[in-house]
Amino acid sequence: MLIDTHCHLDFAQFSEDRSAVIRRAEDAGVGYFVNIGATLDSSAASCELAAQYPEIYASVGVHPHDADGFKEEDLAKIKELAVKDKVVAIGEIGLDYFRNLSSPENQERLFASLIEVAKDMSLPLVVHTRQAEEQTLKILKAAMPLRAVVHCFSGDENFLKECLALGFFISFTCNITYKKAQALRDMVESTPLDKLMLETDAPYLSPEGFRGKRNEPAQIKLLAEEVSRIKGISFEEVAERTTENAKLFFKLK
Repeated sequence: MLIDTHCHLDFAQFSEDRSAVIRRAEDAGVGYFVNIGATLDSSAASCELAAQYPEIYASVGVHPHDADGFKEEDLAKIKELAVKDKVVAIGEIGLDYFRNLSSPENQERLFASLIEVAKDMSLPLVVHTRQAEEQTLKILKAAMPLRAVVHCFSGDENFLKECLALGFFISFTCNITYKKAQALRDMVESTPLDKLMLETDAPYLSPEGFRGKRNEPAQIKLLAEEVSRIKGISFEEVAERTTENAKLFFKLK
């Protein structure tokens, strides 16, 4: 069994054939999906999907891109969602200095606020960080102890070592299959199997051979095959260990 630990099935890209997408993923061996909130609305939609489908769990949060529009009263809405059945994490939250769609100050303020919500709710974090590794670590270290997964890992060896030293999990997406992604494949090789999880980030980051098309959770099978190749271990071991990690981290039943 495989687990897609980070997808966005509530997004409009799946509105026409969501159930068929889920069935295709299950046919490919996906047993669980963690649907990740990116805004208040998508967090609410994520909870609705978790209520509708037994195989879907929800994470609630606000992406750093939306930090400028986040109001103090919105924290209460996140807290209301966080106590719903099958909510297993706070995220995705973090910092994005690559696109800078919100000011760094507002991103940092939102990140710190949602970390406190996670701690109050005893929930782990799903962390987004892009070209903001140093500040991300500074904020996370100040809030320790925490349980966290760094999603769609894109950092270097030093950032990986720092995250692992804090006990964090590392999640890789289908972009490790890209021809020019050797640096990412090196990070996969350096990540201990007991700290590694798999995700598609669907509808984004389709694997090599499908680029330009919508990504789906079914493609996580190709991701697991690539991890198997990189690490020189069987596909079955990759599936077993990453599933075990995801169940432990998200407390999936």
